[in-house]
Amino acid sequence: MKKNKLIFWIATAILIIWEGIMPLGTLLFAPQYVNAGTKPLGYPDYFAYALIICKVLGVIAISYPKTPSKLKEWAYAGLTFNLIFAFISHAMVDKNIGFMLLPLVILAILIISYVYGNKAYGLVVK
Repeated sequence: MKKNKLIFWIATAILIIWEGIMPLGTLLFAPQYVNAGTKPLGYPDYFAYALIICKVLGVIAISYPKTPSKLKEWAYAGLTFNLIFAFISHAMVDKNIGFMLLPLVILAILIISYVYGNKAYGLVVK
């Protein structure tokens, strides 16, 4: 049980940093780079702001222990869709293997967080 909690929190901490703190830090401290990842893919400028807000809310929902399990499920689903569509966007537009693999690596970490969160805390909605 302790091993499951440790794995969950390590994976979740990586998600908090990558999907929460880094985008929020960019928004607050380097706003000129907010759309650096979305503009080359052809998305409008406002899309980057929506992504940042959704990512931050998603990692808060996942990491806050008292979040209702159904909301956690939606947060995991939303982040999953975000990462899958990021992979597809890079595969279709710039075809850079590094940009294509990064969302898949983060998706693998998200899956680890989900699986071990269910094992440690029983997060699955029944």
